[in-house]
Formats: sequence, C-alpha cells, structure tokens
Amino acid sequence: MSDGARTGHTQRRAGVRDVARLAGVSTQTVSRVINEHAGIRPETRERVRVAMMQLDYRVNNAARALGTRSTRTIGIISGDPSLYGPGAGIVALAAAARESGRWIATAYADTADTDSVREAADHLLAQGVDGLIVTAAHAGTMAMLRSAGYDVPVRAMHDGSGRESQVLGAGLAVDHLVALGHRRIGLISGPGEWLEAIARREGVEAALERHGLTANALWQGDWSATAGAALADEIADAIAAPDGPTALVAPNDQTALGLISGLRARGVQVPRDVSVTGFDDIPDAPFLVPALSTVRIDIAGEARRCLAEVTGAGAACDLEPPQLVARASSARA
Repeated sequence: MSDGARTGHTQRRAGVRDVARLAGVSTQTVSRVINEHAGIRPETRERVRVAMMQLDYRVNNAARALGTRSTRTIGIISGDPSLYGPGAGIVALAAAARESGRWIATAYADTADTDSVREAADHLLAQGVDGLIVTAAHAGTMAMLRSAGYDVPVRAMHDGSGRESQVLGAGLAVDHLVALGHRRIGLISGPGEWLEAIARREGVEAALERHGLTANALWQGDWSATAGAALADEIADAIAAPDGPTALVAPNDQTALGLISGLRARGVQVPRDVSVTGFDDIPDAPFLVPALSTVRIDIAGEARRCLAEVTGAGAACDLEPPQLVARASSARA
C-alpha cells in the first residue's frame, strides 16, 4: 500500500485486510500470527510481521481479547515506588514482560490496606489483565486476593522459591558477621506482616540458631531511611552497654543508610563501634560512607519466575543464588 493509501482523505489506519493483501496471505493467517498460533511457517510469520511494520499496523488489544480472552497485559499492584524494592520489582517485571511479548499495567496501593488493594485489583481487572502480581506484598492482603475468586492467577513477588532466596540471603548476612567474630548481633526487622520482612527475619533467626546464637536485641523499621535514623538513639544506647550488639543486620539498604547516618550524628562510627549489613544491594550501596556490606538477590530472575507462573508460559525459572557483597561497613569484632 502506498503512503497515499494510508494518508488519503479518510486518514484511516491500516487494518488486517491491508496487512493480508501486502503480505500475500489470508486475513485468517494474519490473525493467527497476531495471536501467536502454532503451525505458521516461519517465513510466513516473518512476511506478515514485515507487512505490519511497513503499514504501521497496531494490534487492537481490546479486539484481540474478544477472540483470545487475552490482552497480553499483566496487572501489577505495587506499594511505595520510592522504596527500592517495589521500584526495582516493577522495572524487572516490565523487562520480563517485554521479553515474552507482553506489557504491564501498574496500580499503586497501600499494600497493607485491604480496601486499597481491592480497589487496585478491580481497576486492573477492568482493563482485562491476564493475571495479577503484587510487589511488597502483605500477608493479610495477599490472603484476601487469593480468596477473592478472581478468574486470573494471582502471585506475589518473592513468594515460593523467591521466598527461599530471601531466607537464604538473610542468613548469609549472619554467616558473614559470625565469620568476622561477632557473637552479639542485633536485628532490625522490616514492617510487620510484609512477606519479605517475614522471610528475612526468619532467615536471620535461623542462621543465628545454626551458630548457637539468638538476637542480641530486636528493633522494627518500615523499610525507609527515615525509620533507620529514628532508631539511632535507642540503638546507640544499646551499643554503649557492656553486653550490647557489636553488629547489626538491617532489613534493607535504605534502613541501613538511615541508621548509619543517625549513629554518626551521635558519635557512633561504623564499623569501628558496630558493623552493619543491609539487604538488596541498591545501586548506591558501594558509594555510601562507609560502603555498605549487603545481600544481592536475583530480582530479574524473580520477575521472570512470577511472570511464567501467571501466564503459564514455559518452565519454572531458576533463580541465581543470593550473594553476600562484603564492603567497608562490616569489620572484625
């Protein structure tokens, strides 16, 4: 078709018939290529795709959904995107979706609030998404989603084998500190019923038990640097006590960042007075002062695993094992 045929008096977009005519195939073949049916010869599929590009043909997902019951779009319910975990999860899910020829639609919610999560789910389901994935998932709201009777799969990031990676990673932080000679190790937990916070705390406590230890002290944060800084007064007092902690395991890097800053303001130096580890290995971790010892997990692999479970496409994805990244914030006891 010439440019004039596409930009003439009607200004209409190219349709399936136009693609079929240019590619020299039937409209049924074009439809099968669009909907990724098996049994199309590779050369035919390529000819149709070239014709679609030449005509700037755009697939109408709403129309395709009528025939296939699929929009090839996955709904993502996410918490606070200013936190590294939810933000990195969305980026990884978007990349995994693109790899499989899909897209994501994102709705932000208070993932601890049932009404907020239900509204987000209803909004995404009204768009015809093929499944729901929740980042920064909360135990209570996940239970609600799974019992709601939705006709699409519902998954949480860092559940299943992803949860095992969180548990193992948190244990690596303890192993690292014990290898440095620390026996009095304090734990800062993430918030309440968040699945990642539960898994990381379990991993720390299991590793301590394996080494014949218990947590020297326990505090709770909310994933933020602000919460870490707010705990600094109480933690500084604990460090000053004769039997206080010589090392601290933070639930994520942002909490560790706030804590180190707050301790410095009170004259407590890391790692001279106390060692600190984080979790996530945020891009800024090597540039903090001191550079942060932390745990790196396979977020990209976790995103591919979740997407495969939701879409039923392909075999289960194996995750790269968690890795302890030792830097300057941890030192010998």
